[in-house]
Amino acid sequence: MIDYQRIKADFPLLQSNMNGKPLVFLDSAASSQKPVRVIEAFNDYYRCRNANIHRGAYRLSYEATDLYDRTRERLRRFINAERAECCIFTRNTTEGINLIANTWGEANIQAGDEIVLTELEHHSNLVPWMMLARRKGAHLRYLPLLPDGSLDMSQVDATLTAKTRLVSVAHMSNVLGTIHDVKALAAKAHARGAVFVVDGAQGASHLAVDVQAMDCDFYAMSAHKMLGPTGVGALYGKYDLLNSMPPWMGGGDMILSVSRDGFKEAELPMKYEAGTPNIAGVVSFAIALEYLHDLDLAAVHAHEIELTRYALAELQKLDFLELYGRLDTRDRGGVISFNVRGVHPHDVGSVLDEDGIAIRAGHHCCEPWMQRCDLNGGTARASFYVYNGPADVDALVRGLKRVQGIFG
Repeated sequence: MIDYQRIKADFPLLQSNMNGKPLVFLDSAASSQKPVRVIEAFNDYYRCRNANIHRGAYRLSYEATDLYDRTRERLRRFINAERAECCIFTRNTTEGINLIANTWGEANIQAGDEIVLTELEHHSNLVPWMMLARRKGAHLRYLPLLPDGSLDMSQVDATLTAKTRLVSVAHMSNVLGTIHDVKALAAKAHARGAVFVVDGAQGASHLAVDVQAMDCDFYAMSAHKMLGPTGVGALYGKYDLLNSMPPWMGGGDMILSVSRDGFKEAELPMKYEAGTPNIAGVVSFAIALEYLHDLDLAAVHAHEIELTRYALAELQKLDFLELYGRLDTRDRGGVISFNVRGVHPHDVGSVLDEDGIAIRAGHHCCEPWMQRCDLNGGTARASFYVYNGPADVDALVRGLKRVQGIFG
């Protein structure tokens, strides 16, 4: 395991108390904490470099533009994109997927076409496709899942048909931590002539990502799950695809010229970055990427696997607990969903909160899977990151025993 105690010292909020108890933060799947250097970079931009980008003929604007553009190159290296222009800055993963649906989708999906998903997708990777299908008269199909929440890869070929135009799946599930074989799915989608989209909201923060090796057509991510700020995300797309798609939002920066009769759109990446962006967020996102690069995502994943193995072993000792998903660490990340039998997950979360333990409770924006499993009240969820260690698992186990003692 990595030296999580040393890493934890870099995160100011993790040194604080919650309800008079030392904070045990187990909700990084929702949003990660931020290291001090990311916070300082955000503040430094507004204190020392605040200016709009790409327009100003003065030093501050040049500096802000340089920092903004350098982040794009930093991201290109982080995910091994073929060109920096293939990296589009967005507000989050949700906006990235909506961008695809409203550009590529509008231009290419026709009545009767099929969009293939899984029931384990986050609503951000469901609702935009539902809206597109409703507008276009297309149909949604779902890849079969095994009881442990993993994809039944033996049934993928049978699910994809000659009408399949797009396949979109999460790199890693935010509910069960399931890691999908996106490289194999990309090959199967492309064999049918379909475009392959990856929701990387969880993947990019916990796994080494190589978009060229996996051969995905699009990959969307959020900075706030990657130790970075909120309000910033990125969408990778293959250059030829992005170049062929129509613009989505109109305004400043996404044009080359405008006349009374029309406009000429800018080249990539500006074509999809209308208006003034979250410059401070993008600049500090670069620092988060550097922090993760220094840690090495392979080492991060290995750390989380060891921690998840320990957590699963300890949680299985609690006979009042119901665990969901795989009970081993094969093809999964550091996310564990569970319920205390007979206790609503919100009550579980409230009692743990009294002990300073922060978890998630509810449907986790994944209602179709919850309905499939008859989990109308949702689940409780603990998720781990680079700053968590065995002591946090021990605190969770003690807290769950107190939940059981209260509700009996």
